Amino acid sequence: MRNRILALAALAAAIGSPLAAQAQSGVTVGRAPAVVDNAPTIAVEQRPAFREYVVEQRVPPFRIPDRVVVGTTLPEAGVTYYDVPQRFGATTYRYTVVNGETVLVEPRSRRIVEVLD
Repeated sequence: MRNRILALAALAAAIGSPLAAQAQSGVTVGRAPAVVDNAPTIAVEQRPAFREYVVEQRVPPFRIPDRVVVGTTLPEAGVTYYDVPQRFGATTYRYTVVNGETVLVEPRSRRIVEVLD
């Protein structure tokens, strides 16, 4: 009888271990994904000059039905992306205007990496 109890306890522990480990590595619900990118963005002191540059360029705005937030992926069609001049430093990104806000976009994924307005 004692051996059966020990055997059942060992079996329960063996079956329960993967479930407990799986529960610990589950997905957290309700949090936005973190965007980790070490590429340089436009320095804070250069942002007013960059905004002025964008206004001077008369970049046509693109409209999306959602809020403009970091991490949003823009559609493949209908959006024009522009090179950021080297004097502003963020040369790995492109910029565009979405819903009246200037955004920096990672060109391959079309994900917004920074909202400048």
